[in-house]
Formats: sequence, C-alpha cells, structure tokens
Amino acid sequence: MLKMFTTQLTGLFKRLEEKEEYSFEDGARLLAQGSIYIFATKEMKAVEFEAMEGAEPFKSVRVFKSAEELTEADRVLMFTRYSSDVEALEVAKQLNDKGIPLVVVATVVSEGDQLQELADLVIDLRLTKGLLPDEEGNRYGYPSSMAALFVYYGLKFTVEEILAEYED
Repeated sequence: MLKMFTTQLTGLFKRLEEKEEYSFEDGARLLAQGSIYIFATKEMKAVEFEAMEGAEPFKSVRVFKSAEELTEADRVLMFTRYSSDVEALEVAKQLNDKGIPLVVVATVVSEGDQLQELADLVIDLRLTKGLLPDEEGNRYGYPSSMAALFVYYGLKFTVEEILAEYED
C-alpha cells in the first residue's frame, strides 16, 4: 500500500507542478509586492506551522489574525481544503472589502465559486478524492496538507528568488 500511495502522491505533485506552473510564478510575484500573511483552516494549519516554526522559516511572513490589521500593501496567502470552505470564504470577503490581494490554495469544487471570484489567484490542489482504492470501490488517503505544503514550498522558493533579484 505504501508503494501505491507513494506513486499516487508523486503523480499529484507532478500534476501540480505541470498544471499550476504559471500560477506559482504569478502568485509569487503578487505575494512579493508586500508583507505576506498566511491564513489556513483545519489541517492546512500545517502550512502555518511550517512557515513560522519549520527548519527554514519563511522570513517576514506572519500569521493572519484579522483583516482589520491589514492594509492594501499587505498580501494574504490562504490555504483551505476546498474552495467551498465557509470560514475561508468569510475571510476572503473581508479582504476583498479592504482591497487586500489574496492568493488561495485549495481544491476547487466548482468552477466560478465565490472564493475563486474573491481571490486574485487560485492554485487548485486538484485533490478531489483519496489516492488509494479500498475493497468496496471507495477511495482513502487524502493528503491535502501534504499537497498544500508542496505548493507552499513552490511559492516560498519563487518569492525568495524574486526578492533576491531585487537585493542584487
């Protein structure tokens, strides 16, 4: 089972890299233009912890607490399991009302949903079901936080490259 999971996970990462290649670049450019705040729901808090407490913290990134503390010069990087998440949608509305740019990382559940409309950019995790089949034909093994961490690192590396170019 572990071998099958590894194969499926590798395929997921490859699809993200191929299908969202330009979104990584565009998202990083948007984020590099201001102070970055991370907002995450449920298991996606793993990304917050990695950004703040990991072996290589994302310098100058802060954890989002409320839209009131932000200005138009700030940027928010949002991680949520699905684009239909109610908590994420509420925060996105607040950010939109204040004109604060938003990059969302989530599995898009329906094209043109409200979170997509409010975001400046959406990186679709494309994780609509578990990666492994069971004996009844169902699927399990839903590594949403692993996929989110993959995207986080892609964005982090690209933002750091962009900022390094400006420092030279």
